Amino acid sequence: MNTVNLIGNIVANPELKGQNSNVVNFRIAVQRQFKNKQTNEYETDFINCVAFGKTAEIIANNFTKSNKIGVTGSIQTGSYENKQGQKVFTTDVAVNNVTFIERKNNNQSNNQPQQQSGNNPFNNDNNVNIDNDDLPF
Repeated sequence: MNTVNLIGNIVANPELKGQNSNVVNFRIAVQRQFKNKQTNEYETDFINCVAFGKTAEIIANNFTKSNKIGVTGSIQTGSYENKQGQKVFTTDVAVNNVTFIERKNNNQSNNQPQQQSGNNPFNNDNNVNIDNDDLPF
């Protein structure tokens, strides 16, 4: 069985490519579940993904850089020869299903104040607004 499920942040804006614009290549940053013993910080893996057809269109039209996305697919390996004549091996996730964890333009709708009702113990008037350009990914 070759199945992979990942949740991460899109590294750059996905763009449709190909003759019929039915392929999208993108990378997601996935935080590891454990901290590095020397730095005491979480490390991040950058995973190459590829999607085709309608799945590619959905990704390109609904996700942008730094959006959180869930993908399901399979590991796909390949190789090619670079300009120097060296064989380069590749590993990608061939995406066949996507989960909308955070949509494009989601930040605009979340920045609109929502009316609070009653006594909300989770109400926090000290919200911090962080611009997507300030994120490390």
